[in-house]
Amino acid sequence: MTRSAAQADAGLPADTDLTGYVGYNLKRVLSLVQADLTQVLGTFDLRAVSFSALSIVVRRPGINQTQLAEALKIERSNLVQLIDELSDRALLARTPVAGDRRRYALMPTTAGKTLCARAEAAVAEHEARVFSMLDADERGTLLALLRKIRTEWPG
Repeated sequence: MTRSAAQADAGLPADTDLTGYVGYNLKRVLSLVQADLTQVLGTFDLRAVSFSALSIVVRRPGINQTQLAEALKIERSNLVQLIDELSDRALLARTPVAGDRRRYALMPTTAGKTLCARAEAAVAEHEARVFSMLDADERGTLLALLRKIRTEWPG
């Protein structure tokens, strides 16, 4: 009998051998968090990427499209659809940059600021709920470790 078959017979989960990998656990947790976040943001008719874009524009009014694409780590060409989506909903506006007709500053509208504040409050509640098994120190450690990985990524 193979090890997997023995584990199955012992009532162990099929992925037991994979749970020793950090990446596997990150992926599994990400799937759980994203599924819940999708529901939370769906009540505002937002996706994670549109919420992120709106939040950045609200916090940095006047940011241009190139800067926003860099902040979100997405292709500038994909950003156009995202900006169109938020603009069509009157959540942000493109305003010409003085002296450069090719550039537009992104400005949040009053409706965009209001929706962003409501969505951010819901996301904060979502995070408090989904990470409720962690105490404040553990959550701080998790954030610090994830930030360290992001900023020191060797690739």
